[in-house]
Amino acid sequence: MKHTKQSIISKDGVSYLIPFILITSCFALWGFANDITNPMVKAFSKIFRMSATDGALVQVAFYGGYFAMAFPAAIFIRKYSYKAGVLLGLGMYAFGAFLFFPAKMTGEYYPFLIAYFILTCGLSFLETSCNPYILSMGTEETATRRLNLAQSFNPMGSLLGMYVAMQFIQAKLHPMCTEERVLLNDSEFQAIKESDLTVLIAPYLIIGLIILAMLIVIRLVKMPKNGDQNHKIDFFPTLKRIFMETRYREGVIAQFFYVGAQIMCWTFIIQYGTHLFMSPDFGMDEKSAEVLSQQYNIIAMVIFCVSRFICTFILRYLNAGKLLMILAIFGGLFTLGTIFLQNIFGLYCLVAVSACMSLMFPTIYGIALKGMGDDAKFGAAGLIMAILGGSVLPPLQACIIDMKEIGWLPAVNVSFILPFICFLVIIGYGYRTVKRNW
Repeated sequence: MKHTKQSIISKDGVSYLIPFILITSCFALWGFANDITNPMVKAFSKIFRMSATDGALVQVAFYGGYFAMAFPAAIFIRKYSYKAGVLLGLGMYAFGAFLFFPAKMTGEYYPFLIAYFILTCGLSFLETSCNPYILSMGTEETATRRLNLAQSFNPMGSLLGMYVAMQFIQAKLHPMCTEERVLLNDSEFQAIKESDLTVLIAPYLIIGLIILAMLIVIRLVKMPKNGDQNHKIDFFPTLKRIFMETRYREGVIAQFFYVGAQIMCWTFIIQYGTHLFMSPDFGMDEKSAEVLSQQYNIIAMVIFCVSRFICTFILRYLNAGKLLMILAIFGGLFTLGTIFLQNIFGLYCLVAVSACMSLMFPTIYGIALKGMGDDAKFGAAGLIMAILGGSVLPPLQACIIDMKEIGWLPAVNVSFILPFICFLVIIGYGYRTVKRNW
């Protein structure tokens, strides 16, 4: 048991309240980008008359940008500063959002993937900068709690992204279902596609303007430099040194599977709910089923958000690794319910998984980077590269979903075996954290 009343956003008598607020706001901004994007897998599949597997390329492009830019971001931050990394990340985020307009003008799918990739290269800079920056804004003893607090604002942005996706994209798309669109002639299909793409890009253009405003504010505010003293690169020696640490190496693996589980559960809740609500028990049309499924996705994110604050409080009294292990166990059990229950209770289980995932990312992050000092800049990059799990695993789940049925179960239910496997990996990391007193 542990308990401390010391401030978590001060160090050596210096308060970091304003910088903490500004950097924490970036967590909400990339949360918005993450969760306005998850429903777009279904939206793009409908707009371009594609399979779920093709639609999942959105996630490949989105999380591939995280992977590609993580270590270049770390090198840039090491050479310059955390603040410089934040500013460049915001700039690329805005640029990627603005690229949605020329992508829409082409009327093709792949330019949107390029826009997503560039946007998430910016997010990679942001996460590689902001996570260790928050860790440095206070004592090492309070670092994990401080990061959990900052990450608590991430789902607030996610909630807004989900709400915008539901109210300003999904609800405004043409009501014609996927099967009916396949029967359209080329001119009819192009007219509907043009209208739907206009609806889809508007929120991205608006968030681009908001990001530019945020960039200007952070540029003008004086930010701490307590984590920026060492600008020597030493890339390969540093890389070798950090990956020699078992706690860090296994943390990267656990983070890969956690992000994969998170993205799969939040992306394919739309397909899961749509399949359920279009069944004879509910008899809803496809558009209504999609919108209702997104409402459940929003409920899941509200639960995630509330659970994040609760778990941040619990961390004052309970070892981080033990809490991680307990929540991963419950996450696995709820995932089994999602697989085997073919009614509304299966959807309830899928929603409940979000409560279990709430603290996993920042807790794995904090455990893996504990005691790394200035090496945390490169260590952060490895953990951000692990977000590749959100690019690799969802297409595998989409391939399962496209099989329609497997045995006596709908394929969309069976597909959640992949998040279940992910939770088993996280249980192992939590257990080893407790056993080895990491």
